[in-house]
Amino acid sequence: MEKYLETVKALFAEKGDPEIAPMQMKYMRNQFAYYGLKAPVWQALTKEIVQEMGIPAGKELIDLVRLCLEEEYRELHYFALELVQKRIKKQEPDFIHFLEELVTTKSWWDTVDWLANKMVGTHFKRYPDLVPAVPDRWIEGENIWLQRTAILFQLKYKQATDADLLFRYILRRADSKEFFIQKAAGWALREYSRTNPEAVVAFVENHRLAGLTKREGLRLLL
Repeated sequence: MEKYLETVKALFAEKGDPEIAPMQMKYMRNQFAYYGLKAPVWQALTKEIVQEMGIPAGKELIDLVRLCLEEEYRELHYFALELVQKRIKKQEPDFIHFLEELVTTKSWWDTVDWLANKMVGTHFKRYPDLVPAVPDRWIEGENIWLQRTAILFQLKYKQATDADLLFRYILRRADSKEFFIQKAAGWALREYSRTNPEAVVAFVENHRLAGLTKREGLRLLL
């Protein structure tokens, strides 16, 4: 897997744009270094690499992803998650432990939201017996990124959303002063309002929620 990673690093470094990188870093509050690859570019490069080298499976996939996350460049983290997403529907139930590891590694809103919506949400749909035990543990824990994931994993469930679960998680963290939790709660409510606006309005009107959560939750209904 080290050789695989070196191939990715060399290609990303070659195609990176040093004029774009500082703007990307600033947008992400200087949390990570960037090669200067916009999303369409690194996605195209990833496709090229996968066509040539394939996607590792099992322990090799986990090893490669961990190696990528040890690197400083954010595009390598994106590359790693792209591979995980491509393999997510082939994983066993206990893969949730690795997904949890990913949520809590090099965490920021960009990767956490991607994991929550595209991978954790998919995995829970495939293995509903994991719910509510796993997200219950996350919402009760101290890690804000796991809390955010618990609130957001149903974001694209639409009619399949467990509204009682969603509302319970939002209320459990309604007193949080953390921007990323207030914003996640509002985002989740806003998305659910596309499916059940009456339930969202009633929930917001009948509970004390942060102003940001209310504004975001009702945005489509005003």
